[in-house]
Amino acid sequence: MSVYFYGCVTLDGYLADKNHGLDWLHQTGGTEDTGYDRFYRQMDVTIMGRRTFREIEHLESPESIYPTTQNYVFTHEGVLSRAGFIPVSGSVPDFIAELGCDKNIWVVGGNTILAPLLDCGMVDRIILQIAPVLLGGGIPLFTQKEALRRFRLEKVKQYGPFAELTYAKA
Repeated sequence: MSVYFYGCVTLDGYLADKNHGLDWLHQTGGTEDTGYDRFYRQMDVTIMGRRTFREIEHLESPESIYPTTQNYVFTHEGVLSRAGFIPVSGSVPDFIAELGCDKNIWVVGGNTILAPLLDCGMVDRIILQIAPVLLGGGIPLFTQKEALRRFRLEKVKQYGPFAELTYAKA
């Protein structure tokens, strides 16, 4: 099993604006400007929080965004509004551990999903795209407990306006 975080943040480290919006990202570029398709083909499972799912569920065809993966949403709701997304609750690290060792798992979004995995040392790779945007405030990517965690830089790429940094657990 490998657990990946793959996502984009602003230069000042925010996943979303203070209202959880992603307009800053959509106005900067699309996935065609990145290695997204190659990355996605390697994934078996996606994990996301409710707020990330809210951004997806309002799109025209959300079930087509992640068509080949099992897609789990951590939420207290028993049913989700869109097919192809499975609601789950409880401990994120426990859920990940139960998925089995033969899966590539993508933490799509949400610092509340990522933080407990970082706290448990369960994130194997961080693929972070940096957008040339400063928000000055918003929802930060990293909110894990204070502890030294080392990753080693594997690659640096440029995709249009984005810088992509790939790190592996040291």
